Amino acid sequence: MHDPAVPDRPVRGREIALLTNPTAGRGRGARHRDAALTRLRESGFVVRNLQGRDADEAADLARACVTDGVEALVVCGGDGLVHLGVQAVAGTGTPLGLIPSGTGNDVARYLGIPRTDPVAAADRIIASRLRTIDLARSGERWFVTVLAAGFDAIVNERANTMTWPRGQMRYNLATLAELRTFRPIPYVLQLDDETMEREAMLVAVGNGPSFGGGLRITEGALLDDGLLDVVVITRMSKSKLVRSYPRLFTGRIDGVAEYVHRRVRTVTVAAPGIVSYADGERFGPLPLTIECVPGALDVIA
Repeated sequence: MHDPAVPDRPVRGREIALLTNPTAGRGRGARHRDAALTRLRESGFVVRNLQGRDADEAADLARACVTDGVEALVVCGGDGLVHLGVQAVAGTGTPLGLIPSGTGNDVARYLGIPRTDPVAAADRIIASRLRTIDLARSGERWFVTVLAAGFDAIVNERANTMTWPRGQMRYNLATLAELRTFRPIPYVLQLDDETMEREAMLVAVGNGPSFGGGLRITEGALLDDGLLDVVVITRMSKSKLVRSYPRLFTGRIDGVAEYVHRRVRTVTVAAPGIVSYADGERFGPLPLTIECVPGALDVIA
């Protein structure tokens, strides 16, 4: 009789790739990999255990595995490594699995994957149930969560140049530093057939509802509705921005008059001097045209 507490055993000899960022989550990446790797191999998978010396090498390893025809690419890290893995598997039919070990883990949160228990996350890989989700694409690049293209992106850019302190406090200090000199940004947005010209504090384009560890800037975005959620926070005073900023990230922003929310298939975002971030990674300077690609990714969830 089958015990539902024991995951289904895969056919022996199925080959998957496990790509790890060992430094994710201040070293959790390596610990979570070791626990997941043991579980996956005990269950009968043949696992290619991979780790790049840098992001470029990791990306090359991911693409090579997909070309080789592994059954799945599993990433052990945070949203940055998910972002890297997605570039390799999007549109190929090779599913992406996830052993979360980063600081944010928004994609794991979206998919209901255990974020603190690598063995439980490995059991999801073993069960191999697939879910198909949308991705956002700009040119040849893809993202899963949110593209930040305003004050939040400027803060990210500054935080990336800071060597101290570590973690969230670095973003808090970068936020305070940027607030001193920040001016509203003139945007031109093409939202499907609507053109919007506004001075704004930030623009966010969400395939999913949150980024940065649960900051729910594009509240209500769904992973499988074929649409992108575009949030614009139009010009407001600095004092109001400071007061409203925490609410931007809880999803409770509807009462703020400067809040504009549109659902579109395609958006072009143009503004001077802004480098956008997507899935927490440096994505590219504006202008960018972003489209929703329905069903572009199979995830093991």
